Amino acid sequence: MPSLPETLLCHDAERKYEGAVVPPIFQNSLFTFPDWEAIDNAFDARQENYIYSRGKNPTVDFAEKKLAEIAHADRAILFTSGMAAISAAVLYCVKPNSHIITVKNVYGPTSNFMANYLKEKLNIETTYISGERVEEFREHIRKNTSLIYLESPSSAVFSLQDLEAVAYLAKENNIKTICDNTWATPLFQHPLDLGIDLEVHSVSKYLGGHSDLVAGAVMGKKRDMEVLFAREYEWLGGKISPFEAWLLIRSLRTLPIRMQRHQENAMKVAQFLEKQPQIELVRYPGLPSFPQYELGKKQMSGYSGLLSFQLKTNDINQVKAFYNALKMFHKGVSWGGFESLAYAPAISYLKELPPEQFAQMGISLGDIRISVGLENAEDLIGDLREALTIKFDLPL
Repeated sequence: MPSLPETLLCHDAERKYEGAVVPPIFQNSLFTFPDWEAIDNAFDARQENYIYSRGKNPTVDFAEKKLAEIAHADRAILFTSGMAAISAAVLYCVKPNSHIITVKNVYGPTSNFMANYLKEKLNIETTYISGERVEEFREHIRKNTSLIYLESPSSAVFSLQDLEAVAYLAKENNIKTICDNTWATPLFQHPLDLGIDLEVHSVSKYLGGHSDLVAGAVMGKKRDMEVLFAREYEWLGGKISPFEAWLLIRSLRTLPIRMQRHQENAMKVAQFLEKQPQIELVRYPGLPSFPQYELGKKQMSGYSGLLSFQLKTNDINQVKAFYNALKMFHKGVSWGGFESLAYAPAISYLKELPPEQFAQMGISLGDIRISVGLENAEDLIGDLREALTIKFDLPL
């Protein structure tokens, strides 16, 4: 079996259906059996047999096995969305009246799920910290802490957590750990190898990569995944469709080459932005100027295409003028597709957060997040240059 991801993802062990170079889509809801004994035996080993597609489906299995292999996991489970995967993983790790520690810049819906939904439904408290020092985690552990939830790099500011050190601390205290590894992908970071219990992804981002599917994934060791499959996956019913799993199989074949291009383009764009007088700072873990650059080199083997920068203004009209002047960068939410996107966190955060909480996140009205796509990097730089020098009303 090939060991390198470039080869592994292009050579399908499942290619056994009439010599088809692409595996078929098993777009069926159920599977039949020849007799009583056969279906009875299947129910005795439900996680190894195809009975009903809310549980197992061959097309979904193909995609899950690929993900597990590149993530160094015993097993992967695909869900209908990133949030379906995240909520299932979190629910697996917590119980009523327990406590969660997470980072303050965690993905917004994840934060709301923990701070609001879990608090209301299960009386679970969540503590938010910067996560940049392992001692912070230690200081906030309680007797009822059941989960440390990480996102490295984190949303908006891309701060890192020392995954190996936090995982060690958690195991000392019998606490489960989850890491959202969407930004780095399993190609550039392996949280499970560093001791993290569960790895979660918004598959809609780089793993899907074509802005045409919405899905999520949880990956981990055999025992955790068996229990999670039997409870949070089957009972909550957040199954991915066979067609979307098939689209993911397609996307994974080009993941290594796409991530290399995302990284190359993002580095060129980030280096350009760092030199512009209209920009206060650039947040990209691949830059030597990034405060946690050395930690990033220690636990990541590469960098993706998502970064942010802060304009030297908090005048919302000037920020809008710059944003609206962008032409090559499409304007929209999400990231990780082939296309370049620009988004201003102020658009949604100002609707969801009071000003003081917005400021506590370490971002400003002048922050712009860009997802650098697969276009020619010089074209993207030219678009940014024009928006800065022609449309953006600041002195050069």
